[in-house]
Amino acid sequence: MSLRRFALLSFCVLLAACSKINQENYSKIKTGMTKAEVESLLGSPTDCSGALGFSSCTWGDQKSFISIQYAGDKVLMFSGQGLK
Repeated sequence: MSLRRFALLSFCVLLAACSKINQENYSKIKTGMTKAEVESLLGSPTDCSGALGFSSCTWGDQKSFISIQYAGDKVLMFSGQGLK
């Protein structure tokens, strides 16, 4: 294996290991937190949508994710799946 391939593979493994989408960070989410507080904990969301003052944002992928519903700027409900 070339050095370049090895470096790329190592980087990908490290990146996956450093995911903020985990049980530890999920347990820090509380109802009433602001979007800014959540994003400082989890980073930028993978996807967001909303209307009429309500929004829903998701971090992660189909296997492992955290989903948060906001009313205005505050966490209303949240759920997670596949967290380690």
